[in-house]
Amino acid sequence: MLERLAGRFEAASAAYAETHGIARDPDWFLLKLQEEMGELTQAWNRKTGRGRKKGRSEEELARDLADETADLLGHVLLFARANGIDLAAAIERKWLFRPFGDST
Repeated sequence: MLERLAGRFEAASAAYAETHGIARDPDWFLLKLQEEMGELTQAWNRKTGRGRKKGRSEEELARDLADETADLLGHVLLFARANGIDLAAAIERKWLFRPFGDST
């Protein structure tokens, strides 16, 4: 499941990069991950009253938080894919459970 999801993020990211002339070299994947973590932190700060809300409603702030979380997940999967990381195996090793149950 993670591989399939990573493939879909890869297709979307590659198309976006091509459209906007972005070179996705090895550093880009880590730098984007860091950028997205910063954006998630900013959304969290706004939602929890630690940052300026800039006129955003509570619904917009909640959506921003969800959107930035989705971006971070996508970039984690892109980083793992670009670096040949088997996330399912790493989850099993570090978290001591199989991410897809006993059948996979």
